Amino acid sequence: MSEPWAQAGRSKAEELAAAVNNVLGNAVLLCSRGGEEIYNYFEVGVFGYGNGVRPVLYGSDSENPIVPVGVVADNPLRVDTVTRRRPDGAGGLVSVQEHMPVWVDPSANGATPMVAAFTTIEAVVASWCTAHPTSFPPIVINVTDGASTDGDPTDVGNRIRKLGTDDGAALVFNLHLSGVSTLPVHFPSSAAVLPDANAAMLYELSSELPPSMLDAAAGLGYSVQAGSRGFLYNADATAVIEFIDIGTRSVTPTGLAELTSGDGRALSASRSLPPGGEYA
Repeated sequence: MSEPWAQAGRSKAEELAAAVNNVLGNAVLLCSRGGEEIYNYFEVGVFGYGNGVRPVLYGSDSENPIVPVGVVADNPLRVDTVTRRRPDGAGGLVSVQEHMPVWVDPSANGATPMVAAFTTIEAVVASWCTAHPTSFPPIVINVTDGASTDGDPTDVGNRIRKLGTDDGAALVFNLHLSGVSTLPVHFPSSAAVLPDANAAMLYELSSELPPSMLDAAAGLGYSVQAGSRGFLYNADATAVIEFIDIGTRSVTPTGLAELTSGDGRALSASRSLPPGGEYA
């Protein structure tokens, strides 16, 4: 993860941390419903793996690896001040300073113990499903830049996908970061388009996108079809953020949008978001 990301100009770890912080920030805003109070519609876990497997969010540990989004909102590592260009309302742009919470920092630990990571997640998902039998099923997003260094994760990954709630089976999505210049692959419906056996293995481990996520991906301009899986290969930084965002979208069983922003625009969200996958 310390290698430069070909399209981004920064390391894979730096870009991944930025993507995770972006999505966590969006989740906090979504659950505020346009106000200051945070509603705990989500539970979130971020696990790093490399030199061991560990939860990295404030308030999480091996006994309590996932936390309500309200805890996330109240406990960033720090709040950075960044300068952004915004429309000035008259056709131009102005520079404004904005506060940006940071929950995770870049980290690169060398190894990729994917079997150990999925094994850790399996126990967390099983426990969460038992405690929340009527909720939307867990979503696990695994992000990696290499092949597993501790064996084949296929068996444990498939066991996770057999877990679930009354709403359905747990979803496992995989995102492969690559520094090579080959064309990216977004949400494939076949492994035939992938360049190597490791990419094909991660594809086979990935769940098909539910209809709501297919719609979300299509709305962002991706070419998807029934059978498209939650898998990206060699994605750029923008696609990574969009992938993680799509991976946390769902609708309620009634199909009604339960969350709205302060100006009344409809937003959708899963009723709970258990552990996110690898962050290494």
